[in-house]
Formats: sequence, C-alpha cells, structure tokens
Amino acid sequence: GSVKMSGEEILVCAVQLGENFCLYFAGLECDAFCKEKILHRVLRNVNSQLLVVRPDLNMAAFEDVTDQEMKSGNGMHFNIHYYKTTTPSAGMPVAFSVQVEDKSYYMCCEKECGKMIVRFREGEVPKEIPGESNVIFFKKTFTSCSSRAFKFEYSLEQGMFLAFEEEGGLRKLILKKLSREDEVDETTKISF
Repeated sequence: GSVKMSGEEILVCAVQLGENFCLYFAGLECDAFCKEKILHRVLRNVNSQLLVVRPDLNMAAFEDVTDQEMKSGNGMHFNIHYYKTTTPSAGMPVAFSVQVEDKSYYMCCEKECGKMIVRFREGEVPKEIPGESNVIFFKKTFTSCSSRAFKFEYSLEQGMFLAFEEEGGLRKLILKKLSREDEVDETTKISF
C-alpha cells in the first residue's frame, strides 16, 4: 500500500537530520560562493534593526534605520568574506568589513581591561589567513530549524558570540559568552 506522510512526520524527519542537513546546505552554499568569497549584506537583529558601524564613536549598534539612511548606506552595508575551511564542523569561517564614507573598516576582537570587545579597525580584511586570527568568526545556523538566521562564534574563544546588549538606549554590538553550545539566546541571533 502507499505510505501517507503527514506534515508533522516530515517535520520530525527534518529535525532528526538536524545538523547534517544544515552542514549539507552550508556546504553547497560555500561551493557556490567560493569563487567570489564575498557576500554583500546588511545585518539585522531580532528586532529587525540594522547593524550600523560608527568608527568616529568607536562603536557599532543595532538601530532603526530610515529608508533615506539606507540609501546612503554609510556603515551598514557589510562585506562578508568567506574563507575555505578544513574543519567545516566548527562553522563557516567569515570576516566582516564595512565601508564608511570612503574608508574600509574590518571587524576584530581585542582584549581591553580584561574584557573582550568588538572593534572596527581601518584597513582591509586579509586575503589569506595563516592559522589563527582575531578577525575570523564561525558562522553557525541559529537553530537547526531556522536556516536564515545565524550566530557568529569568535574563532579564538569558544563559546563567545557576537551579540547585542542594551546600554543607554543603544543596542551595542558585543561579544557574549554562552554557557552551552545549544543555548538559544535571541541577542546572538543575526540575519542577513
């Protein structure tokens, strides 16, 4: 006889495939982008706010952006640089850069007063990175069921993710330590 699949059963299947499914798709996506190695995207948080970099203030924050501001695109149109990887399980290695006026800035992490912070430094992202680098983040799917939202783990410190925290009415870009790999923390959720 014919097997009847209900929507629910199909869903359960997909969830069981979970990670392999995601890795498989991530792999395909990588092959497609390896030639260009760069995606142009705006980065949004759960509140649909855009990440805006303000080098003059030495900070980046998620903000409500008007269409007019979007057009100028200052500090909000990111280049996401993809790197080839030998360890795909860690996530896809990416680096971020952004144009502000006529200058290019890259995102990196630095220790300041014993605390890891996100900085934007003037300059270009290196084409090749030997070994370790403070500009590399591992792009991971946010949850196994959502393939369009991501979290970005700092490559030099496991469990540290890009996130935002509210500070004086601003949602500033920070590095945040998650206690567990599978912890679902909405502040670390970033979509393109």
